[in-house]
Amino acid sequence: MSLDDQTRAAIDELLNDNRVVLFMKGTRQQPQCGFSAKTVAALDMLLPDYVTINVLDYPQVREGIKVYGNWPTIPQLYVAGELLGGSDIIQEMLQSGELADALGVAVPEARSPTIEISDAAAAAIENAVASQPNMALHLQIDASWAHGLSLSPPKPGSVEVSAGGVTLRMDPWSAARANGLKIDMEEQLAGTRFVFDNPNAPPPVQLLSVHGLKEKRDRGDDVLLFDVRGEEERAQAIIDFARALDHAAMQLIESLPKDAELIFHCHIGGRSLQAAEHYRRLGFTNVHNLAGGIRAWAEEIDPDVPTY
Repeated sequence: MSLDDQTRAAIDELLNDNRVVLFMKGTRQQPQCGFSAKTVAALDMLLPDYVTINVLDYPQVREGIKVYGNWPTIPQLYVAGELLGGSDIIQEMLQSGELADALGVAVPEARSPTIEISDAAAAAIENAVASQPNMALHLQIDASWAHGLSLSPPKPGSVEVSAGGVTLRMDPWSAARANGLKIDMEEQLAGTRFVFDNPNAPPPVQLLSVHGLKEKRDRGDDVLLFDVRGEEERAQAIIDFARALDHAAMQLIESLPKDAELIFHCHIGGRSLQAAEHYRRLGFTNVHNLAGGIRAWAEEIDPDVPTY
């Protein structure tokens, strides 16, 4: 495929105007493929803000960016106009510290956190490690505070911690989030799984009913309600005191203290949960998702709001 002049010029302008640009499937709040999600998770560990381009919305860019950088897959990360690579390379660069260097971000001081591992969890880990003796056990705590254990070859730049008779390796950002972490096992119908109790993690997104939202308004609370839907849906129906989650709203949120109460809504609650989780990952501790979205508001609170 050839790259037409108009698409090349559009990509050039994007890269000239923005230092960090991720071409991906979906959005930062809602990645549409696993590779894009992993790349966003890596970047979120290091940067509070960067530009993402949803190639699913721009077919010419989706194909053109592959020709532009001579790279056949999506996602693609550009920094200062230079292509760094796709998901696997970004993961490796995060672990080694090269991604931080490329982004101009300081690597956290390599301090070994205190971690507790229960006897049951330690036994399960030892069995897994024994089955693959050439592999090392890695712990990752991503920007959404999701915890994961994996076996893979030892990686340079890892912080090592011995706990419960096993050795854990982690990247410096995970290590900075892991002090006081407790790892245990939990029995479920489908079997056992690891459970992570991390005192550093921000509180989970809270579910707010439409009646609870109305009570806040009736009390005269300064409600910050953000509508994550697009313009087409907003033209059909709105909650009159909600703000569109546009660039101005995002800048407002960034200026707020981390304990500010943030409420998000969409049509029925799915997309707004993704947005709420995004801001929880950024460290906001009082984040709410409106249960049932604008549909529930129309059906239970304000019948003048159209349903669709």
